Amino acid sequence: MNFQNLIFLDTETTGLGPEDRLCQCAYIYQDVEYNELFKPPLEISIEAQSISHVTNRHVADKPPFDRSEMQKHLQDIFESDESIIVAHNARFDMGMLARDGVEIKRFIDTKKVAAALDEEGVIPRYNMQYLRYYLDLQVEGAQAHDALGDVLVLKALFDRLYSKVFENMSNEKEALDWMEEVSKQPNFIHTFTFGKHKGQRTKEIAKTDRGYLEWLQGQKQQQVAAGEISEDDDWVFTLNELLS
Repeated sequence: MNFQNLIFLDTETTGLGPEDRLCQCAYIYQDVEYNELFKPPLEISIEAQSISHVTNRHVADKPPFDRSEMQKHLQDIFESDESIIVAHNARFDMGMLARDGVEIKRFIDTKKVAAALDEEGVIPRYNMQYLRYYLDLQVEGAQAHDALGDVLVLKALFDRLYSKVFENMSNEKEALDWMEEVSKQPNFIHTFTFGKHKGQRTKEIAKTDRGYLEWLQGQKQQQVAAGEISEDDDWVFTLNELLS
């Protein structure tokens, strides 16, 4: 496959909050790899350092992302209505880039696509490194939580998912259009990955412990009201479906 309008991208950031910023950005565009460290306008949190292994010392003498050549390159790429970012949990990376002046119109979220294809909820988790080993993706030189390493895994994951989607489509455009559309929609969560019902199926808990789901729905509604999550959050969607 050679989709010239796809940009496979990943960021490492100072944290996960609404004020956090990127400190590393890597992407593959038209078969060329790009990977840079940047000094963010705030310090990298200890939690973020423990995951990405990018420390404040690593970026102390690096330029800021703002007004960098990479920022300009990405702005130029995404000026085109044909350009599509491919990312795992794409809205997070898009939000980070938007804080630094890179606006993105179109996206494919491999996490959403993987969940949509898993109609029976067989796969326990959809984080990228889990899918890498669950699907036995062979990716050479890809270090977990390094932005470029994650992009290499991302591209291999996309290729596997695209091949599965294409089986039921008539052409490449139809397959990509489906992946784009699915990426905008919430996914139904089949299995709890936390709490007292961890590992159990959500549909079964709806039969045996409806009160817990109603409590959890109330918690999620408070988060929506506080702007912490959106109305199309996967858990909000799943709880509404189970309790409707």
